[in-house]
Amino acid sequence: MDADVVIAGAGPTGLMLACELRLAGVDVVVAERLAEPTGESRAGGIHSRTLEVLDQRGILERFLAEGELQPVGHFAGLYLEFDESESRHPYPLMILQSAIERLLEEWAAELGVRVLRSAGVSGLRQDEDGVTVELDRPEAGPATLRARYLVGCDGGRSTVRKLAGIGFPGTEATMTALIGDVELPELTEDYVWVRRTPVGDYSAIAFEPGWFRVITSEFDRVAGRDDAVTFEQLRESLVRVAGTDFGMRNPRWVSRFSDAARQAAEYRRGRVLLAGDAAHIHFPAGGQGLNMGVQDAVNLGWKLASVVRGRAPESLLDTYHAERHPVAARVLHNTRAQSALVRPGPQTDALREVFGSLMVSDDVNQYLRHLLNALDIRYPVDGDHPLEGRRVPDADLKTAEGIIGVHELLHAGRPVLLDLHGAPGVTAVADGWAGRVDVVEARSEDGRWTVPAIGEVAAPAALLIRPDGHVAWAAGEGSAGGTDALRTALTTWCGPAARG
Repeated sequence: MDADVVIAGAGPTGLMLACELRLAGVDVVVAERLAEPTGESRAGGIHSRTLEVLDQRGILERFLAEGELQPVGHFAGLYLEFDESESRHPYPLMILQSAIERLLEEWAAELGVRVLRSAGVSGLRQDEDGVTVELDRPEAGPATLRARYLVGCDGGRSTVRKLAGIGFPGTEATMTALIGDVELPELTEDYVWVRRTPVGDYSAIAFEPGWFRVITSEFDRVAGRDDAVTFEQLRESLVRVAGTDFGMRNPRWVSRFSDAARQAAEYRRGRVLLAGDAAHIHFPAGGQGLNMGVQDAVNLGWKLASVVRGRAPESLLDTYHAERHPVAARVLHNTRAQSALVRPGPQTDALREVFGSLMVSDDVNQYLRHLLNALDIRYPVDGDHPLEGRRVPDADLKTAEGIIGVHELLHAGRPVLLDLHGAPGVTAVADGWAGRVDVVEARSEDGRWTVPAIGEVAAPAALLIRPDGHVAWAAGEGSAGGTDALRTALTTWCGPAARG
């Protein structure tokens, strides 16, 4: 084998997955068709749950240093408020995708990830033992890599998805949007939120002095997927929508997107898996795509590593589709709704007015912000404790080393069995998983934990936290039969106990 895992695509999803695998000691190669990073702004924000994920790995400060926290968000251009009680990182971070990719690639290099550039996947053959990946390397000639698994993180037009024969059903585009990084010397504002006009809408966001990311949307035009995109098209579209081009000049890049929404019929076929845009595309309302891709990677990484290292059965990989496919379906659903809410016309104007009046309600605001920030996601796990299946709150803990947050325990990307109240027999159960599960004894500094979509719950007596930060098992104070359920959870998520 040339590697345990080959990842196609060095975007945020592919790089995050590579880092997750390396943390677990897996040999991974990232094959990227581009010779160099594009430097294009593209996605421009990181949501709460993704900020938590980065914090769980101890690298969040790198991103905070290069971005700007925003106290408000939006749903189809209608303002949303965030709740500081729901997360240690409640506000979205405005940061360019180019910076996100650079920071992740730097982390990947520190971990020893091998990245091959000018190496696009052109073919694959899988068998019982692994996958042979054919690479098109214009500068070095064709090459092949042999790996146990291949993960396609190669975007909405994924070659890996097509070669694997995985369907990509969904809805066609009904509009065309153009995006580009340009100078707008005649624009006096630094930040133009989504501004609707009788023709469509536009926005202009200054991410650095003098430079704007401009987006225009027109709903009476549907471009072909392979049609050329030019700076002049972007300028003409801005004139049609805004009535002026604000002196637009000096484009760094231009691109096009639409409200087409598609999702892979299966996230795994044999030894080939999909993550990020290769598994789902949608109208980029609210900037959910990049965040969902990074969260795909964190869900898949530890599972794939456990299987590769022989610690868990291959069936663990099936939980990746079971958990992440519904999450993407929810995003496609809410972005279709947002696409409808930004269309021009008096009917939509009336709908937005009604919708905006409903958003004054705390319950409505909470529901919509959870659609965007993914803090309310609950994976289907056995058990009835309110924490089970949900992301673990970053509660303060008192340990022998001092006060730390729960998320700090996850820096190594390993499962954590957290004993908070000396729950009988809990730590002894974990002996069969020594070397695979970190056992931590601590005390909660707060007797009540805030859980998004639920509210406050009593701090548990003990809990098993998966490497992705979701709770696999939890026991309340005085729970009976907890050790049997814990043993089942450890076997399900960490593989069979070692024979002793």
